[in-house]
Amino acid sequence: MHTIPRLNFAHLPTPIEELPRLSDLLAGPRILVKRDDQTGLAFGGNKTRKLEFLVAEAQEQGARTLISGGALQSNHCRQTAAAAAKYGFDCILVLNGEMPDKPSANLMLDQLFGAEVIAIPDRKERDRVLQETFDKAAADGRKPYLVPYGGSSATGALGYAFAMEELANQNKHVDWIVFGTSSGGTHAGLVLGQRVFGFKGKVLGISIDESEEWLKSHVSKLALEASERLGERIRFESAEVLANADYCKAGYGVLTEAEREAVNLFAKYEGLLLDPVYTGRAAAGMIDLIRKGYFKREETVLFWHTGGQPALFAEKYVNKI
Repeated sequence: MHTIPRLNFAHLPTPIEELPRLSDLLAGPRILVKRDDQTGLAFGGNKTRKLEFLVAEAQEQGARTLISGGALQSNHCRQTAAAAAKYGFDCILVLNGEMPDKPSANLMLDQLFGAEVIAIPDRKERDRVLQETFDKAAADGRKPYLVPYGGSSATGALGYAFAMEELANQNKHVDWIVFGTSSGGTHAGLVLGQRVFGFKGKVLGISIDESEEWLKSHVSKLALEASERLGERIRFESAEVLANADYCKAGYGVLTEAEREAVNLFAKYEGLLLDPVYTGRAAAGMIDLIRKGYFKREETVLFWHTGGQPALFAEKYVNKI
């Protein structure tokens, strides 16, 4: 296995906790939670694992500016801005959404970490503006490094390949891993880690905003690319990737009764906070699948908590949970 440049700033290993009251309430399988909301960087979250590899790569390339993009309340961008501050990079974020008069939650934290924010109303324009921003920074001699959406490149996905090694070392019997999937980096890393480190259970991504077909194709390709970073080309078929897109029809960031219920159940029965966009939707999907008998009662389901709680305090969600 190749030695991959990596920084070590995540608080690892993240703990695994039992959720006995929620398990009893739903009368289904035993539920555990992997607390990647406790990875430490700027309120934590799953992007911290990816950024350990991505920022190391930026340093190796001699970059001075981290550039990335996402939604106005992007958890990924909040953690990217924090990593830039920690390691002395400038940071530019291209965020789609209307800039509020009083920034809150993740957007407020982006600015607190010193990131330059470029807000664009139309998400369809984000790729173009992101590339133009990168090109201008390069022309100005700022030596930019483009951190992909969600940290979801072959390099970023390595964070979750090694997370599977961490899980194996925690010696917990798990039949299913359930988590939210969107840009595919976490998903691809888990699929790769499943193969490399011999995880015998199943890895199920609950889509936040993408189709099942897209996720299966994209994640299988990204897992292959990430495997090459490790030194061995491992092929993955689309059929090997488990994804469920039944719960994202309302659209990205649209809060439905299912997300509200999930956030409330986790809070009231386990004292555990979810975010309304990612973990709220993923948990809502898991809860519905439990009620439908998708998992066997004797099985153990691990909900991989990917963080994002600052979004609870965004103006668009306050008083709507």
